[in-house]
Amino acid sequence: MVERMVPDELWELFQRVVPPAPSRPQGGGRRRYGDREVLAAIIFVATTGCTWRQLPPIFGPSGPTAHRRFTEWSAARVWAKLHRLILDELGSRGDLDWSRCAIDSVNMRALKGELTGPNPVDRGKKGSKIHLITERTGLPLSIGISGANLHDSQALQPLVRGISPIRSRRGPRRRRPAKLHADKGYDYDHLRRWLRKRGIRPRIARKGTEASTRLGRHRWTIERTMSWLGGCRRLHRRYERKAEHFLAFTAIACSLICYRRLTK
Repeated sequence: MVERMVPDELWELFQRVVPPAPSRPQGGGRRRYGDREVLAAIIFVATTGCTWRQLPPIFGPSGPTAHRRFTEWSAARVWAKLHRLILDELGSRGDLDWSRCAIDSVNMRALKGELTGPNPVDRGKKGSKIHLITERTGLPLSIGISGANLHDSQALQPLVRGISPIRSRRGPRRRRPAKLHADKGYDYDHLRRWLRKRGIRPRIARKGTEASTRLGRHRWTIERTMSWLGGCRRLHRRYERKAEHFLAFTAIACSLICYRRLTK
């Protein structure tokens, strides 16, 4: 089960970003479970949506043990580093297409926690929102979370800034796409000016003048990526009180999406 959840290629990548285990000069204490077993347990929770207490004993570490390691690694930004490392591997192979990117968001209901707000499309119930930028083929480049009541346009600049410099097959690292496609929720002149100033051509639908289907032939890839995120069932509804833990599960889902492309 552990080898199936964490293949050798993924394990080799994870070893490059995980911090070393803390030492115990005086000895004692319980045996620390191996990182691979704990990683498999965390991925199982992320993909199946089960609670930590429902974690099957087949993985070895108990639910509370896996949750503590998840918290430890989230504080060390391990999941963001893993996502960036996989993107670097894809970029070095020439598998990232920077000719056009797309931005969008998806809402989900939240039971509690930071960065939540009344969801305008869910009768004002508390919710959170995942913001996402993908490259041309749908691989996620930059992610963010917010309360469900945050307007999509306010997330554009932080997301674009959040694209890490990624390796290229030839030449220096790259972090800016040639074009950025967005729906009418991002239809603001100041955003167009901001993108042009950074050498990014905005392709944003205009309210009242452009049909949604006109740019849909390029934006369907990010809609598909949103459905890929649905494969991480832990994201169907937010249970995490801390925003960094919810962002960590989002980064795990994006890392798995990119890893599947890497192993094709």
